Amino acid sequence: MNLPIFYEKDANPSFLKGKKLAVIGFGSQGHAHAQNLKESGFDVVVGLKAGSKSRADVEAAGLKVMDTAAAAAYADMIMILAPDQSQGDIYRNDIAPNLKPGNILAFGHGFNIVYNQIVAPAEVDVVMIAPKGPGHLVRRAFTEGSGVPCLIAVHQDASGKAQDIALAWAQGIGGTRAGVILTNFKDETETDLFGEQAVLCGGISELIRMGFETLTEAGYPPEIAYFECLHETKLIVDLIFEGGINKMNWSVSETAEYGGLVTGPKVIGEESRKAMRQCLKDVQDGTFASQWLLDNKVGQANFNGLRRKSMEHPVEKIGVELRKMFSWIKK
Repeated sequence: MNLPIFYEKDANPSFLKGKKLAVIGFGSQGHAHAQNLKESGFDVVVGLKAGSKSRADVEAAGLKVMDTAAAAAYADMIMILAPDQSQGDIYRNDIAPNLKPGNILAFGHGFNIVYNQIVAPAEVDVVMIAPKGPGHLVRRAFTEGSGVPCLIAVHQDASGKAQDIALAWAQGIGGTRAGVILTNFKDETETDLFGEQAVLCGGISELIRMGFETLTEAGYPPEIAYFECLHETKLIVDLIFEGGINKMNWSVSETAEYGGLVTGPKVIGEESRKAMRQCLKDVQDGTFASQWLLDNKVGQANFNGLRRKSMEHPVEKIGVELRKMFSWIKK
């Protein structure tokens, strides 16, 4: 391992004690950060736009809620956890006018710093604390006494204590229980966007859809195609998560292992590698970020069309019916 990894013993909560903390947004990550920090003994408020439907949820969680500008003016450390495409406007309208020298500006993802949507004044620290998991898992793991691994990074160190402050926040949300890796904004942002697009959200989803289509076009029942191409994905991914690809291969039959080793590189071959390299290039040079931000300026027209097409795919429709069989899945 080349990157430094920190655990409980390496973090000092005194770097946050006595500071007023504001979490901007109460979505997936926002609710987890705010509640975990409160239960770790810190002074936390949540900043939301006026009229936000999340205000009742914040109050139900026993947290204080303020308008975003008021929260920014109140706090010493401001963690922006609103959607990437909204952060620039929120910063310019509500946060920047209320920043004071010595404040700490924090992010859960480096998108807006890397693509220059937010440029902080030199007299404030700029840090990142990025859990490597969705917010509901960050919250659940914390309440169970464990944690989700985090990345931390320092973009601007006006105080000379920015890394210690980021590490204290990571500890407050449970990250040091699992391990906190030191990185930088650029690496976190570019690898995160690439992974989402090429593998996690894009690649896997398209592989499932294409496998389902190949079987159903050949006349196989959609129910069987669903189980083979979508349902069993979780079983395979769980094995990979637990012990890597080698454990998965050890766990399946030799027929499955041989077939995978022979056929996998044919399905995900050089054309896929070229597409992945183009994906990474578009992330690195800002092409993807520009497209996404532009689509938001026109009401997410392209995004909504793509989302609707995905929702209407036959694998989704058959899945709705088949999952009614699964009594173990929470509704």
